[in-house]
Amino acid sequence: MDRVVGYSVEGYVARLTLNSPHNRNALSEALVAQLHQGLRDAADDPAVRVVVLGHTGNTFCAGADLSQRSAQTNTDPAEATAERSREMAALLRAIVESPRPVIVAVDGHVRAGGMGLVAACDIAVAGPQSTFALTEARIGVAPAIISLTLLPKLTARAAARYYLTGEKFDATVAAEIGLITMAAEDVDAAVATLLADIGRASPQGLAASKALTTAAVLAGFDRDAERLAAESARLFVSDEAREGMLSFLEKRPPRWASPG
Repeated sequence: MDRVVGYSVEGYVARLTLNSPHNRNALSEALVAQLHQGLRDAADDPAVRVVVLGHTGNTFCAGADLSQRSAQTNTDPAEATAERSREMAALLRAIVESPRPVIVAVDGHVRAGGMGLVAACDIAVAGPQSTFALTEARIGVAPAIISLTLLPKLTARAAARYYLTGEKFDATVAAEIGLITMAAEDVDAAVATLLADIGRASPQGLAASKALTTAAVLAGFDRDAERLAAESARLFVSDEAREGMLSFLEKRPPRWASPG
């Protein structure tokens, strides 16, 4: 399997780097599996006290790998989609319940499922090249699984607006609505300051303090993850979603798009 997620450790910091720029770091099976493994490796390493999730290229994560989905010929596409949704939920949960704080460092585009990754992290820093959008409704689906991490972070008004419009917004707006912790002109410098502060905390203190902030989010996973996986599957195998994904791959408007 090709390496699409880099992993390195320097001192007490583990770095996970999404490195699949050819498909804009889309959530392929390989990327999800390797990111999950990197989180496990960091949690198992007693020297690691914090994880930084970053990216190469001008896109942090473009969301689901639609080309991979369209190429699959599973005899039960609904169940296959539900299983992928469960895998995504497991990845998001791994970030939330990791005993190590996870800082996400973004200076690029974030779309759809990538938004769920950002929201799952404990601290999120985004730079001036960052743009964000929840575009699922435009291809006939909805941000179902990623709602597990997004809805606890976003204001209710912001969630309604950006879930429905799919419009782009920048890092300043992302900070205002709770998606990210801070907008920074220099992402590396901002992250370095955060790492220095975290480096003063004990592993036990970090794990216990993080657990206080994530308990309600994890309760939401327990309550809603399976229901949302089923909803995601129902939407992805619909006629509208097939048209939406085909139009995306063919770079044309879907049949329902307004001419404006």
